[in-house]
Order: sequence, then structure tokens, then C-alpha cells
Amino acid sequence: MHQDGHQYVHVQDRAALAEANELIARFGEHAGLEAAQRASRSRSLGNVIHFCHWKQIERTIEMLSAGEVTGTIN
Repeated sequence: MHQDGHQYVHVQDRAALAEANELIARFGEHAGLEAAQRASRSRSLGNVIHFCHWKQIERTIEMLSAGEVTGTIN
């Protein structure tokens, strides 16, 4: 979290955005929860790569659902 109180999310690539949008389309307002559950499942299995992936998707969903623009686009 930055000094202004906003959490900035780094979106790695278009695939991450597409995956976040797919979960939003499929699960609606519960998309973030679905991503969190997938992250938890990956962590339980000891798969740190997939855990980090799903946490990133969860943060991307939160950003897309925020309804306001924060930060800059590079």
C-alpha cells in the first residue's frame, strides 16, 4: 500500500487480465473469493508458483472491481 492509501497492482500481462475477466464473468461478485480459494488450494499443495499466480489474479480482480482509476499506466 502506498502513502495515499491505495494498493497498486502490477498486471504482468494480458493473460492475467483475461483470466481475471474470465473469473468475473463466471463468478460475478464472488470472483475474488474464487481466486483466493484457488490460491489457498495451491498453497495447500505446496505449489508456490500457482499460489502466487492466483493471489495476483485475486488482486487484479479487486482492482478491476474498484470502480475508480488509481496510479498510472506505463
